[in-house]
Amino acid sequence: MTYFLITFAAFGLVFFAMAIGYIIQRKTIAGSCGGLGSVGIEKACDCDDPCESRQKKLAKAEAKRQMLEENRII
Repeated sequence: MTYFLITFAAFGLVFFAMAIGYIIQRKTIAGSCGGLGSVGIEKACDCDDPCESRQKKLAKAEAKRQMLEENRII
């Protein structure tokens, strides 16, 4: 029973701290829930020509997608 009370108190303190943070900042709690894709935005930046590191990431993702498509069992 002691462990239960200690755990309950710890969770209560966390919830209290979160409530104080909400009251002070007046910000709503936001989650990812699909991210930018759910509102029709394909990428986070609006630049026409992405930087080299972004191009490498996109090329790597495309290569992985093609590899998975080629090696699909079903």
